[in-house]
This record gives sequence, structure tokens and C-alpha cells, in this order.
Amino acid sequence: MRELAPARPLGGPAVPLAPLLWAGAVLALVAPPLLLGDKHWAISWPKPWIVPLKAWITAFMTWLRDDLSFGLFTFQEATRFLSWLLGQPLALAGALLADGFTRGSGSDAVLLWPPLPWLAVAGLPVLAALWAGDRRLALLVAVCFAYLALFGQWASAMTTLASIAVAVPIGVAVGLLIGIAAFRRPWLERVLTPLLDLMQTVPIFAYLVPILWFFGFSPVAAMIGTIVFAMPAMIRNTLLALRRVPVETVEFGRMAGCTRRQLLWKVQVPSAAPGLMLGVNQVIMLSLNMVIIASMIGAGGLGFDVLRALRRLDLGAGLEAAVAITLLAIALDRLSQAVAARGPGERSGPGWLLIAAALVAAAWLVGPVAPAVQRWPDAWTLTTGTAVNEAMIWLNLHAFDTVEAAKGWLLVNVMVPLKRLLVGLPWLGVVAALALAGWRLGGWRLAATAAGLTLFIVVTGQWEYAMVTVYLCGLGVLLAGLFGMPVGIWASRSEPVHRVVQAVIDTLQTLPSFAYLIPAVMLFRVGDVAALMAIVAYAVVPVIRYTDHGIRHVEATVVEAARAMGCTRGQILRKVQLPLALPEILLGVNQTIMFALAMVVITALVGTRDLGQEVYIALSKADVGRGLVAGFCVACLAMIADRLIAAGSERLKARLGLA
Repeated sequence: MRELAPARPLGGPAVPLAPLLWAGAVLALVAPPLLLGDKHWAISWPKPWIVPLKAWITAFMTWLRDDLSFGLFTFQEATRFLSWLLGQPLALAGALLADGFTRGSGSDAVLLWPPLPWLAVAGLPVLAALWAGDRRLALLVAVCFAYLALFGQWASAMTTLASIAVAVPIGVAVGLLIGIAAFRRPWLERVLTPLLDLMQTVPIFAYLVPILWFFGFSPVAAMIGTIVFAMPAMIRNTLLALRRVPVETVEFGRMAGCTRRQLLWKVQVPSAAPGLMLGVNQVIMLSLNMVIIASMIGAGGLGFDVLRALRRLDLGAGLEAAVAITLLAIALDRLSQAVAARGPGERSGPGWLLIAAALVAAAWLVGPVAPAVQRWPDAWTLTTGTAVNEAMIWLNLHAFDTVEAAKGWLLVNVMVPLKRLLVGLPWLGVVAALALAGWRLGGWRLAATAAGLTLFIVVTGQWEYAMVTVYLCGLGVLLAGLFGMPVGIWASRSEPVHRVVQAVIDTLQTLPSFAYLIPAVMLFRVGDVAALMAIVAYAVVPVIRYTDHGIRHVEATVVEAARAMGCTRGQILRKVQLPLALPEILLGVNQTIMFALAMVVITALVGTRDLGQEVYIALSKADVGRGLVAGFCVACLAMIADRLIAAGSERLKARLGLA
């Protein structure tokens, strides 16, 4: 007997809700400009409705600086005391490594004893590498420090190293204590988490404005900016490392009769040492990443050399200083990793300390009478600056027409239309579309987060600047993906290519971000195209790395099953590896967006008119409200992209059965 089909509801077939919502969001983006005109409140937020947050922040900061008093001292006196306090170890480190010990100041200064000789400063890291690692690590460290001396970067490198030598211990100590406090008090962690998210997404330039406001233009202010920028990594790593201590270890400490303090310092912290050392490593790398930006408010050294070369468009000098920062970062990174990997039972050996002390004493005593020991002779220095500049001039002469044609085509056919499209979008439609995307990917909480962050940009009057930022970053991420994903796929399918690509992207990731601006400006002149090329060059690394990593870590059993079914190599890539690696690739895209947003602030130096330019103008005028609001808006863009992509990646993992 034939079964009857279920009765159709009287109202007709059910219509899926999602397509209707997306159609409504698209209509909200397209229809208002056509129906209402550019001046309607749903298109352009009216100026009288703008929340004067910039003025409020500036007024509050002025009150803090000029009027706040704690009875015995004012806030300004407190900042001056803190500046003096931090200036003492910085002055000592500078005397040891760079300037020597003097009496008097200015033109009346008399040198009492020279700084540590270059032979001692270079020898100590090599000895530490031999103690913590092996001969290959010692050779790498020796080559890195030899470059500083051989290419005339030693004096600037020592000024930078003096600042790092003070900033890193302070950042590590304060971050460790805050992380421990947050670990022991869950309410404090809940308070700190959004604050740390904000600190790690606000552009670095935005940190400098309030620091300049309170501490003035000085090396101490630059060091404080470095500490503030690097410290969140230590806090997060402390929390993560303490959570990963095995429960059995903690229970054993309790059974042994440890008090709460003993349990923390004698059981949990030693057990979490590998994770804590990872935090130390990140603080070192972030501090070195800050040296050029810190030079804008008073830091000298290698960062100032790169900044001066950028202003003069001296690619050769800028590249040598940037490579010096990179090699210093590589040496300290590998050395800190080797120390972290060395077991607690292996950390003995007074013989090494005696050798190091003897090296320092001998070099310091012999240095004043043997100039070659004290200071690398100028006659032995090399430079590639002239050759690099001449090569760039030759390239400009012979490729000018081609570059200008490509630049003109890109501007006319891609960049200008995209910029006009995004700037002309109605804010109400964008808020609705992002809220819908958040609801579809993560529910109402994510929808409210995306809408709220977008509304913050709107009501503070930063909408047009934010859309220009989105245009530059979005196009940069697209180009980085179009180039980086094929390279990552190629590297995942060939071991020799993988090794070469890894070496190249490791080098690119340690180069200071400012180093990308000089060749971009020399080739494409000042403007959006130069900014775009710098963004692509800086942001391409994560998408290559994550694409390579994601494909390589697809389970071998799945690949073997596809091969057994007769799939070709290309079919395995397209139908198995890429779909399964897509969540990992999305995380790479997320990191690429973060890199692009970090770089777009720096490209303000080459004439872009976006949120980065707002932050840079605020820094030049010491307008703390303007700088912080623009910085918060960049952070909003970063958090919107991060939350949506992370939710999409988790949803995709669940669909693929990888969660």
C-alpha cells in the first residue's frame, strides 16, 4: 500500500530565515545611499551627535597631570619620581655598555672610565651560548655580534641593548607578579582579560601619546613605553603556565605541608618555569620590536638610526640598522630559548662564571691601553649602504615607467573605487551586517559585541577614517593571501622549498616594520600604493606559515585513505588537505589582519589619511584624547575581525569533526 506524503502546512513551504536576513543586510548597505542621499543620518553620523570623547579624555589627563594631589605629593611629582627612579638603572646600563662613567655633564663632562670593551660584551653572550646550548649556537651569536662591530653599528646597538637590559627585567617582574595575582584571584583575571585584549590591539603609537604627556620626551619615557607594550605577554604566559602545572604536583606540595606561599614559590612557579621562560622570550622580542617607535619619544640607538634613514630615504643606512636589530633579536631569542630548554639540574657550573668574570676584568683593564680591544677600529668597518642605494637608484631609473604604469592601473582600477565604495557605505547597514554575521557565527553575544564595537567607531566621529583603514588593510590582506597561500601550499609539498621559505619568513618576521617603508617609498613614492606594498610585505608571513603548517598537519591516515581510493596528488590537495586545513588557514588570515592593522598605523608616515594618521598627528601634537580615541578605534577593528574569524574557525572545525 502506498504511503501518504505528510501534509504540507497551510501557510505554504517554509522559507529559510538566514537568506532573508542576509538579503536584508545587503539591502541595508545598498539602498540607503540611493534612497536617502549622502547627508541622511543613517548614512553619515551627524556632527552634533558625535560624543566628545577626545575632549573628555584630554580634560581628564590634564586634571591628572596638573590638579590631582595625594596630600603629600601631586600626580605630576609622582610621575617625575618614577621617571627618576627608572632613570637610575638606565643610566647605569648606558654607562656600562655605551657611554662610560663620567663626572659632570654636557661640555664639562670628564670620562672617568670607558664602557665595557666590545670584546667583553660580545664574549659574554658567546660564553652563555656555550653554557646553555652548543657550539652552533655560540657561532650564531658570535656572527650576530660580529656584524654589529663590522658594519659600524656597535655604538647604536649598545644604546639599544642598555634600554632592553633594563626594560626586559622590569617587564618580566611586573608581569609575573600581576599574572600570579590574577591566577590567585579569579575576579582580577576577569578584569584584566579585556584590558589585556585592548592593550594588545591598540596601536603602539597610541601608547606613546599619554606617556609623552606625563613623562615628556626622554629615554626614560621611551623605556616606559617599551615596558607597557611588552608586559601583557608576560602576564598571559604566567597565567597559562601556572594553569598547566599538574594537579598531582600541587597536591603533593599540599601533602608535604607547604603553606600557600611556599606552594606558590617552591612548587607552582618552578614547575611552570618552561612556560614562564617563553613569556620572557616574548618580552625580549616585543621590546626589540618597539625600539624604532620608542625612538620617536627620545630613545636613541638603532631605532633612531632607522628612523633617520627613513626621513632621508637612505635605504642603505636604514637596511644596515634594521639588519642589526634583526640579528640582535635573533641572538637574544635563540639564547633565551636555549636557557629555557636547559634542565634545572644542569644549571650549575661556577667555572663558567669565573671565565666570564675573568674575560670582563681582563678586557676592561686592557681596553684603555689597547684601543682595538676597547673599540672596534673604524678602519676595519664595512658598509653596503652605498651599493644598496646605487642599486635602488638603478632600479628606479630602469623600472620607473613600468612601476608608474602598474601604480596608476592599481590606483585607478582597484584602490580608488574600493575606497569610495567603503567610505560611502551607510554606517547603519554596516552595523546590521556585522551584527548578523556575529549572530550567525557565535550567537547573540557575538552579535552584540560586533555591533557595539562598530557603534563606538561611529559615535566618536571616526567612521570615515576607519573605512579608509579597512580599505587599506582589507586590500593588503587580500593581496597577501593571493601571494602567501600558493607559497604556503608549495612549501607544504616540498621539503627543500619548506626549509628555504621558513628561513625567509623567519627573517622577514624579525625585521622591524619600519624597514619595509623605505623601499616601498623609494619605488612607489609617498601615498596609498607605497603604504599598501609595505602592508603586504609585512603581513604576508602569517598566511604563508599557517597555510604550510595546516596542510602539513592534516592526519596522515586521512591522506592515505584518499590515496588508496585512487585520488591524484592534486585531488588530495583540493578535496582533502585544503578543506581540513581551512580552520588553521583562517587563523593565519586572522594573524595577517592583525599584522596589517599594526602596519597601517606606521604607514601614516608616508601620507595615508586613516586612523593611523590620526594617531600620528596626535603624537606630534601631544593630543592625548585624539590619539587614544583613534587607537581605540583601531583596536575595535582588530577585535571585530578576531572575534568573527575565531568563531568562524570554531564553527568550521565542528562541521569537519576537528573540534
